[in-house]
Amino acid sequence: MNKTIKFIIFCIAILAVMFIIPSFSKAATPVTDEASLLSAISSVGDGETITLQNNIIVTAPIVIQKQITIDGNGYTITGASSWTSTSGNQTMFTAQFSAGKLTLKNVNLQNGPKYGVQSYDGATVILNNVSITGFKYGGVLANGGNVEVIDLHLGYNGTGANNGIELGKGAAATNNPTLTMNGVLTSDSTENVVNVAQNDSLTEFTVTNTPNTTNKVAITENSIVLTDQYNNVIAEATVPDKVTGNADEQKVIVTIVANEQEIRFTANKGTMITADLVKSHIVLEDSEKIDGFYTDANYTTEFNFNNPLNADTTIYAKISITEATVPEVNEKDETPKTGAESYLGLAVLMIVVSSTIMVSIKKKNIKG
Repeated sequence: MNKTIKFIIFCIAILAVMFIIPSFSKAATPVTDEASLLSAISSVGDGETITLQNNIIVTAPIVIQKQITIDGNGYTITGASSWTSTSGNQTMFTAQFSAGKLTLKNVNLQNGPKYGVQSYDGATVILNNVSITGFKYGGVLANGGNVEVIDLHLGYNGTGANNGIELGKGAAATNNPTLTMNGVLTSDSTENVVNVAQNDSLTEFTVTNTPNTTNKVAITENSIVLTDQYNNVIAEATVPDKVTGNADEQKVIVTIVANEQEIRFTANKGTMITADLVKSHIVLEDSEKIDGFYTDANYTTEFNFNNPLNADTTIYAKISITEATVPEVNEKDETPKTGAESYLGLAVLMIVVSSTIMVSIKKKNIKG
């Protein structure tokens, strides 16, 4: 083998090693208990993934200041009944400061003395196929940090009242909280699914809805609401007076009252809606019809669909019962006879014809 061929082989080997080594460094790091989870978090580099191989019980908060992914592989991380607080922090997972970016996927978080996960002061938390339940303060806290929801299920979190995703800002935080909806958010309760904290430090927050999201979070006059894919309101929470909510589109809530039905959906502030849109939200019985839309429960003032909506609005639908159509009854029954009556008439006819023929034959025989 000449020197040129050897040199080429050597170069190929060097290139192969250069490609293989990074792939090993990015390989998933398996963990089976709290100790190996903490060790993996400490040792992995930015952009790496830690993969659970078992259910895990953790006994203290876990703080992350790097960009990592924890793939739960379908397993559950549970907070121990005996919990050790760290500098007052009792949240299970905290991504901290701008260097912290934690992606949780395919994992269940359950039970803890405060929150399941928080993004603190510029950090980012991404939740993809994550279930959170059983935390005493709430499921998710955007504490001056960023939270992105791709696929999140909230069980019951909170004491006295459910608390799903809370937008807040601690006294030491320098950033405002943000929430990005980029997929599906489901909850076992419609209470406080998304809510804004009431404290002296929070004055502003931002909500973003991507085109891919099924559930949207909207900011109205004094509320923050979660909607479904048809903009129907699923949950609503009050925004404190001194707090400003930023969003691409400001919304208003339209409430339709139709007999026992009360339907609520969101519309863009400053735009007009149509009667057909309102009708599409109302379920009518076969015998019911809509006689009009009004601004009051007594149906005295018709609703003007030519006016833009600049505030939360209630529309009253007047529903009436249609008259039942009664079929006309003919005095003379001209319905053709069927069944036994038809057969009886035919039998009588045959008897008459047979008797006539027999009489005729008999007369001929006599004459003969």
